Amino acid sequence: MDGNKRWVSGDLQHPDRDPNRRQFVAQGQKPFGAILACIDSRVPPELLFDTGLGDLYVMRTGGEAVEPVVTGSVEYGPMTSGTPLIVVLGHQRCGAIEAAYKSLHGGKPLPGNLEAIAKALRPAYEQAVKEGGADPVETMARAQAKLTAADLRSNQDLTPLVRKGILAVVGAYYSLDTGKVEVLAGAPS
Repeated sequence: MDGNKRWVSGDLQHPDRDPNRRQFVAQGQKPFGAILACIDSRVPPELLFDTGLGDLYVMRTGGEAVEPVVTGSVEYGPMTSGTPLIVVLGHQRCGAIEAAYKSLHGGKPLPGNLEAIAKALRPAYEQAVKEGGADPVETMARAQAKLTAADLRSNQDLTPLVRKGILAVVGAYYSLDTGKVEVLAGAPS
């Protein structure tokens, strides 16, 4: 979050982004965090958190949709190298969330494999409909980040790490307007 404060203020350090760091991590890695974020080109986790080479595992899917291969990718850091943090990062004005919302709300399937994203986002859609609010797409984006983080916290392989206090799984939301990341759920105490 300190890196995100630097991003918001424009006081960037650009750490771990030089040939010496490349040499240091060439033989192995031990990232301090894993980020599951959207594919949106405006939401690059390494920049939003002012991090560098070898600092983060990053997985990106449309609307943070999760299926077994993605879940395995998220599990990789905590289960193989003790990565202590997973952040599920939703964001403002998410096109994948908006498309899924419109598809699910209107009952009109999305073309091709985009329909798989809409199906994966159905629980967030249902929660957004139940919650209501002025902007149901933003409600759905926040719900998706919280639900995915909760699902990962209750994952059979990650739950023991969470219970031991050696892994935190956080749902968060990125504002395109301000650059700020807001923690929604799962912050370690």
